[in-house]
Amino acid sequence: MPEITYREAIHDAMVEEMRRDENVFLIGEDIGTYGGAFGVSAGMLAEFGPERVRETPISELAIVGAAAGAAMVGMKPIAELMFMDFVLLALEPLMNQAAKARYMFGGKATVPMVVRLPGGSGTGAAAQHSQSLESMLMNIPGIKVVAPSTAYDAKGLLLSAIRDPNPVCFVEHKLLYKVKGEVPEDEYTIPLGVADIKHAGEDITVVTSGIMVQKSLAVASKLSQEGISVEVLDLRTLRPMDEQAIIKSVKKTGRLLVVHEAVQTGGWAGEVMAVVSSSEAFDYLDAPMRRLAGKDVPIPYNRFLEAAAVPQEADIEAEIRAIVSNKY
Repeated sequence: MPEITYREAIHDAMVEEMRRDENVFLIGEDIGTYGGAFGVSAGMLAEFGPERVRETPISELAIVGAAAGAAMVGMKPIAELMFMDFVLLALEPLMNQAAKARYMFGGKATVPMVVRLPGGSGTGAAAQHSQSLESMLMNIPGIKVVAPSTAYDAKGLLLSAIRDPNPVCFVEHKLLYKVKGEVPEDEYTIPLGVADIKHAGEDITVVTSGIMVQKSLAVASKLSQEGISVEVLDLRTLRPMDEQAIIKSVKKTGRLLVVHEAVQTGGWAGEVMAVVSSSEAFDYLDAPMRRLAGKDVPIPYNRFLEAAAVPQEADIEAEIRAIVSNKY
């Protein structure tokens, strides 16, 4: 099975779906000749032309608004925003139009659109270009939120997102673009709303997504050499959340740590904990549930402070050790 980067997997998913379905098109800033802010759409203008790789002015409101309108009349747009932070400028068409149309028209209207959102810290892009806003997007009924952690998942989930009749926010952590992984050459899809156990374990469940999956896996591998067995559950889709996968894993391990880069206050870790506390899994807990999230501060520009603002491998390791040894 060939290895490709996370960036290439997203590119390939868009290209394959645009070849398969003429209603699919890409819209955004600098996505043509420049190939997108992170090079994901490189070469697509040459193959599909300006009608299907539509470059826009610098207006996220216009990009998402045009995508929502196109989706409502039968097209399947993929809207690329340069940075996740800029989705704030597009909340009106996303939150009040795209997310609500299917409900307001009794299911007779569908809005098959994807909004691609490069997010997260670690690139020195500072406070206005480094945020993880997925928790905020999860608070909008009618929108699905996807956050793949591997090239394999990125391609399979994006294909499913494009084919979904609802608006999907597709969160791509910028630090993952160069990470390679095995991706089949044959077509495949991954259903939305289905989590994946990336590392099986017996002593503690770590529920996470995106870049934090990679960090959690590194810690799990290290701790396994000491006899600490860590189960890493990659949600992959944050909304809808795979509640049964969370319950099943926690019932097996008896311990839970939720890790995400988004700020702690109002973060989706609370939703995971609520799933456990309101299910039979709560009675299986041998230790209090814990969460490890980004600090409630804007992302600093200084690289040392930037790293301190979000969970790192050492932080994840320390939390796991504390929970399994009952020294939290």
